[in-house]
Formats: sequence, structure tokens, C-alpha cells
Amino acid sequence: MDSRQRKRSGGGRLWRIYLYLAWLSCASAQLSYSVSEELSPGSIVGNIAKDLSLTVQRIAQRRLRVVSESTEQYFEVKQATGDLVIKQKIDREQLCELSSACSLHLQIVLEDPLEIHRVLVEVLDVNDNAPQFSTNNISLEISEAAAPGTRFRLDSAHDPDVGTNSLRTYHLAANDFFILHVETKSDGSKFPELAVDKPLDRETQASFRLLLTAVDGGQPEKSGSTLLLIKILDVNDNAPVFDEPVNKVRLLENVAQGTLVTKLNATDADSGSNGDISFLFSKYTPERVLKLFSVDSKSGEIRVKGDVDYEKGNAYHITVQARDGGSPAMEGSCNVIVDIIDVNDNAPEVTLTSLTSPIREDSAPETVIALISARDLDSGVNGEVKLTIPPGLPFKLNSAFGMHYSLTTAGNLDREAVPEYTVVIRATDGGTPPLSSQTTFVVKLSDVNDNAPTFSQPSYSVDIPENNSPSAPIAAVSATDPDLGDNARISYSILPSMVQGSPISSYVYINPESGHIYSMRSLDHEQLKAFTIEVQARDAGVPARTTNVTVHVFVIDVNDNAPVIIHPSIPTDKRLQLTVPSSAGAGHFISKLVGLDADSGHNAWLFYSIVPGPNARMFHIGAHSGELRTARKWPEEEVGSTYDIMIIIQDNGEPPKSCSLNITVTLDEKVTAVDALANSNHTPFYNRKGMSDITLYLIISLACVSAVSFITFVVLMVRCLRHRGPGFGDSDCCCYSRHRSTRYHQRPSKDLHLQLNTDGPIRYMEVVGGPQEPHTRTYRPCYSTISSRSDFVFMKTPMLSHNNTLNMTLSRKHLMNSASEVRTYMGEQALNCKSLPTMTGALHRARDPDLVEQLEDQRLQWELAPGPSPPLKQSSSRP
Repeated sequence: MDSRQRKRSGGGRLWRIYLYLAWLSCASAQLSYSVSEELSPGSIVGNIAKDLSLTVQRIAQRRLRVVSESTEQYFEVKQATGDLVIKQKIDREQLCELSSACSLHLQIVLEDPLEIHRVLVEVLDVNDNAPQFSTNNISLEISEAAAPGTRFRLDSAHDPDVGTNSLRTYHLAANDFFILHVETKSDGSKFPELAVDKPLDRETQASFRLLLTAVDGGQPEKSGSTLLLIKILDVNDNAPVFDEPVNKVRLLENVAQGTLVTKLNATDADSGSNGDISFLFSKYTPERVLKLFSVDSKSGEIRVKGDVDYEKGNAYHITVQARDGGSPAMEGSCNVIVDIIDVNDNAPEVTLTSLTSPIREDSAPETVIALISARDLDSGVNGEVKLTIPPGLPFKLNSAFGMHYSLTTAGNLDREAVPEYTVVIRATDGGTPPLSSQTTFVVKLSDVNDNAPTFSQPSYSVDIPENNSPSAPIAAVSATDPDLGDNARISYSILPSMVQGSPISSYVYINPESGHIYSMRSLDHEQLKAFTIEVQARDAGVPARTTNVTVHVFVIDVNDNAPVIIHPSIPTDKRLQLTVPSSAGAGHFISKLVGLDADSGHNAWLFYSIVPGPNARMFHIGAHSGELRTARKWPEEEVGSTYDIMIIIQDNGEPPKSCSLNITVTLDEKVTAVDALANSNHTPFYNRKGMSDITLYLIISLACVSAVSFITFVVLMVRCLRHRGPGFGDSDCCCYSRHRSTRYHQRPSKDLHLQLNTDGPIRYMEVVGGPQEPHTRTYRPCYSTISSRSDFVFMKTPMLSHNNTLNMTLSRKHLMNSASEVRTYMGEQALNCKSLPTMTGALHRARDPDLVEQLEDQRLQWELAPGPSPPLKQSSSRP
């Protein structure tokens, strides 16, 4: 009982001393503690939280845990206090055997952020084992001829403790003939030798019983004893002698069984059986040595009989005895020290201590991904380990301390390019040949919103027939996002804009999920020919990313307007009265009909015809000009006759629309050609002016129009030739362009090029078809500064250009917003265009009566001038 109390008190003092020394070393890169063996579970080793400057709450938040490098978990951390305590009892002798230094390596792992601290716990020996002899008694035979000073090697006692607690000395019971010598081996172990102190006399005393006690150095000390049974023999007074008392040998590990270690030689001065020598291991040779080595009793050869492993033992001390054949037999001994040479027979081991996966693809460089440790059981160069990863990975290995490494990011990561990486950590030692091993793990990347949506086209173009039904789909856009989850979930919206003074939302709306665009109203080509929609695609990431695309919507004209007659004025009874002089011959000009269709393009082309009837053959009307003429010469007997005909004006739409006019033609010999012309127009202009005034105005008007047309034609031709590119032929229609090469815009769905010019008094836009289709058309719309809507004049060139394009000219006339502006432009621009539709549009749009009268007079000067009108020309004006 007292012995155990002294053991605990002595162990406690040692524990406190080592703990104080460990505390003094806390300033190093690792934490060091000392703990005595055999402490009960729950005993406190040290306070991890305090030594790491962490509070108890922080170690709980950061999920502190202990990772042991050994297979057994001897320690754990109390989360409530931060104490490092013993989890299970530690037996130093079992853990480290006879090693002078015994320590356990731990790793303290903290998360958020990830940290690792190395802890070295030194296991201190306590004096818990007493020295023990292998047997309770030792038999010894000594010749009576043994001279004083003769020594006899005795079996050593074994004490598993180390340091001061190990075996310290031997004591022999008091006697008159023998003394005890305690010798120390090169490894520090002690063994007893019995020496003859005085001459022996077998006849006086034939035997001795002496108590041999082994004492350790612990506090309190422990001891063990055995009984020496000494028998005194007669005369064989020479013991065998080895050539070398100590024999050192170097041996490679893993050598084959039967390999010769060394050969011993001993001699005996006696003769006969007293001189016959046999070799044997000491009876106290450790069992592990007996399993590895054998000695031939006759030759003295020591050979390998087991598996020699440097990692299990790097040196062996063997005591070999030489015994003669005398009676009593005499013995000599020698020590054989076998040093084991390490060979590279152990591959390095790689342990993945901690792994963070997945990691964000936008992780900064030097972000820690994993903690890795390596070890090699070999020593020296064979135990030096180098870790590598395959090239091309955006990671690198950093050495933390010892054989502990961290894997960090070394470059930018992109989940869309590589969603995950397979990392192979290869460990290679420095042996020859080198051995290696590897461990593999996968590092996955988590998505961040680093990609904006991408539309399938850079822009969209759709054609919508007018008079479409509301809520009908008109277009669809589509975008993709290479991100994942919400970062790739796309919603569509229409950006606010104005169309003819109204918000775009009153025209169209978009399905935010599908991207389908629907019409909110029925569209009218005569009011709106084209508009653009700015569609935005937005993902659901944080922060969200957006992309815009333009949708060009073209309202296609349909034939939904019938022609109307704008000249001459229609009487209330809807029958036009015209007179023809009796002297009129075939082809005599009677009147000119002018029709108007609010549609555009070929839907606005008008054709004039006479309804078949009894009088239809007497007259002829120009299919395109609307000029009504006589078809024959009138005989005198038909003077005073009247002829009823019906004129049909039909457009070129599908299906066609038309209007009709009933005309009564009277043959009167009193009416001259000028009177007939004046009566056919029904305007006050001829009531106020005489024949001479009419003629004068006609001459002036025709001269001005001809001069302006000629000058305009020359200017346009010169500029066209100056700016013409290599891709246009001489027969191409040309409008003035200052920088033609920079004003083309591609329309993907039609493969058209738009050329816009706003210089000068005429604004125009050229639409050129690409060479992909053999029958591509070229539309060249020209906008006058005094026009408000478009009229198409379709002209087929005499010969096609190299890319088989058809040239079409679109002229656009704009009315001024006030009557004063119209009057101003009448003098400056009206004659320049030489366009009857311009005057017609002005006539119908003006609200000033005086202005209407002036426009009517001017229009009549052009209309009543006989001659063919420009081919295939049709004007339109919104009523």
C-alpha cells in the first residue's frame, strides 16, 4: 500500500516537472506535453484551448478534434473545458519497449478556417516494474582450483522500466569466499559477475547458497532476487577464452535465412575433455534474439534463422558462451553486437487528414483544400519522402512541418470548364530503387454566378402580317446560361421603350419563362411599319447577370384597303359628266383619273379598266396612267349623243380590291378641247383664269419640273459613280450615299443590307439583298423631307447586275406639321421630286382651304399635261 502511494506521489512530481518543461516549449511550432504512464482515463494532460489561445466556445464552434497517428486513440479533448485528457491507460513498456524516449504524436484539427496543430506527448516512465530474474535459482559449479579473482558470469535480471527506473545494481548476500562485480555493457545494461575472493576448499565446504538481489533506481526502489546454488568441483582450472571479447557485425535487413552473421573462435588450455569447447547462447538471451539467430555448437557460426527487420530492431546484443568438457565445465563468454543496416523495403504511406470539397470556383489562390501527411518506416535517405501531384492541375503542395503538407489552389478555377478534379497524391522515398505509393481523391467545384445568359442569335428579326389577332405569338427568343441551379435559371423581360408615343408594353408582352413574345393589339402596317423590342435575359444568381438582345419586328402589309378616286371630284350622284368636242379624233384626251390606295407595295399598284358594255369600245383608258381617251373619230350624225361607261380601278392585292366610277361622255360640237378639259376637272382654277393663264402655268410648271429633274438626275449619277463599290454594276439604281460601306446592317432572317443616308434634302435607305439567293431584290427607299409616308415605285432594270439583284426604289414623302411649312416647301421642294403623290398627299392632309386651292391648281397643271406617266408608279396617302 505504501509502495503504491509513493509511486503515485513520485509520479505526480515527475509529471509536474515534465509538464512545466512542456509549458516552457509552447513557444515552438508545436505543443508539447508530458504525461506519466499508467494514469487512469480522464487524467488531464493539458489545456488545449488555453495553449491555443481559444475560448471554450470557439473550440466548439470550430469543431476541434484530435487525430492520432497511431492505431490506438489514447487521448481526447473535453469540449466543455478544452482539456486534453487520457482516454485509455498507457503502458509505456508495451508502447515503446526498451526505447529511452517514448512519445505520441497527435494532430489538433480546427475548422472554419481549417487549421492543424501538432502535439507531441512524451510518455514518462514510472517505476511500476521490479527487476526479475528468469529463474528462482541459479546453479553454478566452481572448481576448487579457481583462483581468487576468477569471475563467473551470472544471468542478468530484466527490468522493463527505463532511465532511472531501470535496473541500477546487484547485491550479493554476505559471505567469506565470494564477492559480486557489476559490469555495464555498451548499451548501458548491467550484468553481475561472481568473483572468487578467497581460495576454495571443496573438502571444507562443498556448496554455497547465496541470495542475489537486483535493485532498480526508482523512488521508492524495487528489487527482485534469485538464489545462487554454488557447487564446488574439483580441478578443471582453465576456462575457454574467446579471441575477441566483443565482436561487432553489420547485417542488412531482409537477408535470407541461413545467412552467416559471424564465426566465433575460443580456446581452452586444458586437455582432453576439459579442453573440448561447445558454443551456446546464454540461457538469458531474449526470446526475440533466439527467433532471429542460431549458433552452431561445434563451429561457433552464428546464422540468421528468422526475418530481420530494421524497423523492428536496429541492433541486437547477443551473449555467446564457450563451455569446455571438463567436470565441472568451465565457461567463457563474449558479446556479439549485430547492427542492422536499413534497406529501402517500405513504401511511403500517404494519409489524407482533412479534405474540403466542394470548393467555390471563385476561390482565391492559396485557399487550403486538403491536409496531407506522409511517413516512411525506413530511415535515413530511405525514409525521406517527397510528395507530388500531376502537372496541369490548378493546385500545389505546400510543406507545413515535417512530413505534413497542405494542398492549396494555385490558379483560377472554372466550374464550367472543369466541374471536378481527380487529384492523385504520389509519395516517393529517396531509396534506390525508390518506392512509392499514392492516394486519390476528388475535389469538386461549386458553382458561382460568373456567366451571363447568352442568346442563340445576336439579334432577331420577325415579319408579322398586319391585322394580326391580339395575344397571338409573334416571336420567340432563347438564351442559355452555362451556370447551374438558380445561376442558370433565366427569366425574360422587355425593357421599357416608346413606340409612336405609347409604351412598348401596350404592343407586346413576353412570357418570362419561355421567352415567347405575344402581341397585345392588332397591328396596322399603314400606321406602324416596324419597331424594335429590347429583350433582357436575367439569371437568378446573386448578383444577377443580364444580357440584352434586339428583336426587329416588321409589320407586313396585307391588302386591306380598297382604292379611292381622288381626282376628279365625284358629284353627289356619283356620275361624272364629261364632254368631248365633235372634232375630236381617235386618241383625244378626255380626262385623267387619279386613284389612291392606302396599302403599300404591290398591294397599292392600281390598274384602270373600262367595264365591258355597248360603249366600252368607243373609249380607251390607260391601264396605269388613268388617262381616258377616245378610241375613234366621231361622225357628224352622233353630235349631241351621250355615252355611259363604268371605270374600274383595281389594286394588285390578293385578293384584289377595287372601286368604280360611272362616267357620262357627251359629244358637243360647241365645246372646244380646252373647254372640255376645264369641265372635266371641275376646279375653280379654270373659272378664275383664262386660257392664256392656263397655258402659261403649264409651260412654267413643265419647264421647272424638267430642269429640276435633269439636275437631280445628273447630281445623283455623279455621286453614285463616285461612291460606287466593286460589287455594283452600271445598271444598278443609285441614291446618294456618302459612306455606303459603313451604313449596312445585316438582317439575319432576310440576309438584307440596309444603307441609310440623311444628308441633303432627300433622306433614303437602301436595302440590298445578299448573293445567297439568285432572285434577291434590292429595295431603295428614298425619303423626301416633305413626305410623311412611303410610296413604292418598282422598276425592273434593263439588265441584272452580277449578283442578279432587282432594284426597287421606295420614295417617301413627308408633309409638314403646319400649313406654313407646306407653303414654304411647295416653292423649294415640291417641284424637285416631280411626284404627283406628293401633291396628292398634301392636298388631302392640308386643313387650310386656301392652301387646298393652291395645291389643287398646282396638281392640275401636272395631271392635265398629256403624255405617259412614269411606268408602274403608284402613290398612296393616308386619308
